[in-house]
Amino acid sequence: MSTETEPETRTEAEEGAGQAAHGERPTRLAAILCVDDEPAVLAAVARDLRRKFGERYRVMRAGSGADALELLEELRRRGDHVALIVSDQRMPAMSGTEFLTRARAIYPEARRALLTAYSDTAAAIAAINEAGLDYYLLKPWDPPEEGLYPVIGDLLEIWEGKAELHQRGGVRILGHRFSAPTHDLRDFIARNRVPGRWLDIEGDREARELLAACGMGEDCLPVVVLEDGTPLKQPSVADLARRLGVSVAPSTDHYDLVIVGGGPAGLAAAVYGASEGLRTVMVESEAPGGQAGQSSRIENYLGFPSGLSGSDLARRATTQARRLGAELLTVSKATALRVEGAG
Repeated sequence: MSTETEPETRTEAEEGAGQAAHGERPTRLAAILCVDDEPAVLAAVARDLRRKFGERYRVMRAGSGADALELLEELRRRGDHVALIVSDQRMPAMSGTEFLTRARAIYPEARRALLTAYSDTAAAIAAINEAGLDYYLLKPWDPPEEGLYPVIGDLLEIWEGKAELHQRGGVRILGHRFSAPTHDLRDFIARNRVPGRWLDIEGDREARELLAACGMGEDCLPVVVLEDGTPLKQPSVADLARRLGVSVAPSTDHYDLVIVGGGPAGLAAAVYGASEGLRTVMVESEAPGGQAGQSSRIENYLGFPSGLSGSDLARRATTQARRLGAELLTVSKATALRVEGAG
């Protein structure tokens, strides 16, 4: 099996073995796996990815789909994370599309990109549905600063965001499965991308132990335990938003542009307004993205041929609007609008 052989990888493996001998599990960086049957191309892809992302990720290599699947199985058994898989399309014995389809079953959360020549774009488009492909890159990708890094960086950002949301710790919500207030709190942290998790008081031993540690009973549910251990008894969504520092109140009394509603149209207006130098505020009663933000897959949004989830669309637009200077208020409702000053 052809895998990463650079000295730093061997050293990391040796350190891991030493820690295991002392009963410690080594802390490993998440992996980026490159797959190509041409050694020169494989080395070039790995080199470019290591140059840009090597401090945050382990860049690993495999010379065939079969070898890559064996490596992924090994990583899964060790409990390691794989953030991204980049595969060539034209490989003997197993195409990139077939490999990525099978890899998806091993690491469904990993982002998937296909390297392909212009003549193989039809296969790449088909892979969007067959392998759940996130992106396809046309060869050559030089210079990597333009043809490779922006795409890979965006895919890794998506993976990092989802990994953060599913990490242990963060906000913990204790409540009943069919409780409306519990559901509202769960929906709030999910749609506003607040790291945390929900614990079912009926079937989760940890939930019952945590509730007891807070000195509360089931009549106090739902209970939210903040990261610092502070318990909140039956908080409203607005109460929780304030405690978490989510913007719920305007920072000033006057704006050039007020946008009511934070769906795709509202977010687009916030981006355009802020980019023109207008003091812009967007008011959204629930979370950025609106109804579209709850969609598992959006296939008809311009510029995303492989589709994207509603949460990813909301995250991208929110980041863009805030970067340009727009103020985004959530869990807030506009009750009236008044124009003051010159029109």
